[in-house]
Amino acid sequence: MTDLLYSEEEEALRAAVRDLLTDHCAAADVIARVESGTPHDLDLWKSLAGSMGLAGLLIPEDLGGQGASHREVAVVLEELGRAVAPVPYLASAVVATEALLACGDGELLGRLATGRTIGALAVGLHVAPGAPVRTARVENGVLHGELTGIADATAADVLLVPADDGGLYAVAADAVTRTPVASLDLTRPLATVTLHGATGRRVGDAAPAVRRALRAAAGLLASEQLGVADWALTETVRYLKERKQFNRPVGGFQALKHRLAQLWLEVVGLRAAARAAADALATGEDTEITVAVAQAYAAPVAVHATEEALQLHGGIGMTWEHPVHLYLKRAKAGSLAYGTAGAHREALAELVDLRAP
Repeated sequence: MTDLLYSEEEEALRAAVRDLLTDHCAAADVIARVESGTPHDLDLWKSLAGSMGLAGLLIPEDLGGQGASHREVAVVLEELGRAVAPVPYLASAVVATEALLACGDGELLGRLATGRTIGALAVGLHVAPGAPVRTARVENGVLHGELTGIADATAADVLLVPADDGGLYAVAADAVTRTPVASLDLTRPLATVTLHGATGRRVGDAAPAVRRALRAAAGLLASEQLGVADWALTETVRYLKERKQFNRPVGGFQALKHRLAQLWLEVVGLRAAARAAADALATGEDTEITVAVAQAYAAPVAVHATEEALQLHGGIGMTWEHPVHLYLKRAKAGSLAYGTAGAHREALAELVDLRAP
């Protein structure tokens, strides 16, 4: 049986990423950035992707990547979730990368590995693995259509567009119109992508590439949700130890202890599910089942943890200056990303032959 505990290398990676985020991704800076209308922190992205080489973790070494596994990517996403870092890591280093790995496009993978090129798959953030995908039309060799709900499209340099001829096309981002849309999670903006005769290079078949990309995204999103939930629990415990009422710490009240104990159990369970999903993606064993289990469990825990954090912080938790709202919005938006918990439970029932009567 695979050991799901963190290895020494994974812990060292975690420490390095956390140190970087501590220095360059303070909560006040994230809030100021989302208020500015340009939420993506591209300087932080350059440090993560370029200086640390984390954009190419899933890309083989002979293509310029690190040749690591999904377990290492999961550790990075945990830390990015803990910091609600406004960087397109999931979109580029996971989703776009997995799609290109399915297509075998070495040229684009090499560009993504450096971090100087950001990729995004032009599929709605809400689409679950295996669900129908909206496609662009191919007319006279160029692409037309409107694709909605594309995460991090405004930061991308290249878009991977599924088309109605069954192909997946690499399209330069400046060849399309990207219109930002209002999204709950201000740190992961969405956009509508409109193609008016855009030219693209066919990189492979869309169906297997999109399915592989969305399956990896759903499985690794659980690790990001773990980071969000773990931050909420840790910060709430810290706050309740400091906040006093009737000259004693609020955390000493039995009712609050029970709520925190229940939340701790949920987060521990989420850690096990997220680690199992990352390991299954890395090894290829029982991947669909393990990913479905992780996503069926992850979103409700992340939402519950952040809701509890907001309530137990009291009045200060309701203020814009406190970062808990960023985590609640990330958890809420994440509960719809790559399929809802209900959709994954239905998929799991089909996979294990436990369909409803």
